[in-house]
Amino acid sequence: VLCWQPNAGTTINSQILIEVSNCVESINGVKEGVWKNTFCFYKPMLKEQANASQFPQHFLGASLQEQPDKFFMALSRQRLIVEAESSMQTIMEKLQSYRIKLALNCEGFQYRLGYFRVRVGKVVPINSENLRGIVMEMEYLPISKWKTSHLIMSEFLEILKETLGKKSLPGHFVHDEPNF
Repeated sequence: VLCWQPNAGTTINSQILIEVSNCVESINGVKEGVWKNTFCFYKPMLKEQANASQFPQHFLGASLQEQPDKFFMALSRQRLIVEAESSMQTIMEKLQSYRIKLALNCEGFQYRLGYFRVRVGKVVPINSENLRGIVMEMEYLPISKWKTSHLIMSEFLEILKETLGKKSLPGHFVHDEPNF
């Protein structure tokens, strides 16, 4: 996953998203359709502060379009990712154990470039159209082993950066390595 980092003094706008999509298409990316993922940052609703150490202080919840019956929770302090049924969100809401602090939608287009799937989209708060960011997700489809696909994707990322560099856009994509 890559996040757009604007240059100092510039802001993110929808024109940048259009230019990034055009770049993906210019290297023979075939638009496969739309995609949308939802990410929620949760914090606990503690009734007794004495129990605070027993629960994660916050975590990231993810609902992915390609797996609609699943809900993923990333517990950063425990360095753990938990997979649950999508009903987990409703259960947490009814139990009043955690509440959503911030909810974001990542939505845009999905492209196919040979063995790669690339998703480019905007990041917006739920119930709003205010652009908060631009995200690019890359996936190398044939290999599920992280180390092997990471090497191949690094080369592919360089091609994308080179292509985007020709556009003189006011920023660049930043890759944050997962810490899990």
